[in-house]
Amino acid sequence: MEFIGILCLILFCTTLASHFSRRLGIPAVIGQLLVGILLGNAGLKWVHPDILVKDFSEIGVILLMFLAGIESDLSLLKKYFRPGMYVAVLGILFPVILGTASGRLFGIALNHAFFLGLILAATSVSISVEVLKELRALNTKEGSTILGASVVDDILVVLIVSLSMSFLGASSSNSVPLSFMLIEQVLFFAGIFFLIRWGAPYLMRLSKKLLAESSVIIVSIILCLSMSYLADMIGLSSVIGAFFTGVAIGQTEVGKEVKYNVEALGYAVFIPVFFVSIGLEISFNGITQQLSLIIVVTLIAIISKLIGGYLGGKAAGFDNQSSLMVGSGMISRGEMALIIVQLGYQAQLVTKEYYSPFILVILFTTLSSPFLLKHFTKKIYP
Repeated sequence: MEFIGILCLILFCTTLASHFSRRLGIPAVIGQLLVGILLGNAGLKWVHPDILVKDFSEIGVILLMFLAGIESDLSLLKKYFRPGMYVAVLGILFPVILGTASGRLFGIALNHAFFLGLILAATSVSISVEVLKELRALNTKEGSTILGASVVDDILVVLIVSLSMSFLGASSSNSVPLSFMLIEQVLFFAGIFFLIRWGAPYLMRLSKKLLAESSVIIVSIILCLSMSYLADMIGLSSVIGAFFTGVAIGQTEVGKEVKYNVEALGYAVFIPVFFVSIGLEISFNGITQQLSLIIVVTLIAIISKLIGGYLGGKAAGFDNQSSLMVGSGMISRGEMALIIVQLGYQAQLVTKEYYSPFILVILFTTLSSPFLLKHFTKKIYP
């Protein structure tokens, strides 16, 4: 029963932290991360990352990526495909190149440095959306391009991270030959296409005919967990199965219903445990020796996304101010980067030495994003 008490403590603290974070105008995820730091190794040492915390956090990240897939607006992607693609691709390319270079500068092994670049390539625009809503700029060409680019960014980064894990020397118990693994992965993505095009709509229609309570939600979760498990079995990240299952279900007529119910389940229990579990692992021992790394990588994280988004906007025909607004809207790393760090940590592509500095970089870039976006947006829409 000890875990029940720990779970109550986590949920109580994260609820309060989310409330006060929003009152202060900062993302709720930052408050939940700080709760993990407070309760974990760097603070009171009341909560430890034991097997139940890890299992709950793994379910949390799967549900979080499932919801990210559901929220991926493919119609918006189609409408703003060209500018969104330019912004997303360049907004991934620059962070990967500069992030890898900065990692090598500080003596990080090449495969680990490349993974740092992938962490910096992530974008989480949930914060940008709130800022754009506040400034009434969400439905502008710049706001719509940021949203469209975020869909492309999510899809590309999830794909690249998942596919590159085995090639980067990630720790894995999978002993299948590489050639066979590649065939399995090609078949998996063929199955994803089938799921989006035909499988999910059929299964959702079938689930509505079942007499069981909440049958649509149950079938959706079974599908999400099954695809996550299958992805993990063939050497991909489990989150890619969850993400594309979400994309598939998001295109069906029950997408909004599933999103509403899974959000309630995920954010009530599992997702807060995931964010807290990240904070539990943070340690400030020797952090002063890492200050130069944290400062340099934070600046690179901000500048690389700003440059990538700016050049993407210019390639799409935007003027300087509009391009800077788009670039600033892509800076926030938020939960997407936290997920990638956690995946890398579990796969030993992020070592314990660099885990805390990378989390702090994500925290600082996420906090800086709203201020930069407001600055550039008010120059166009005062």
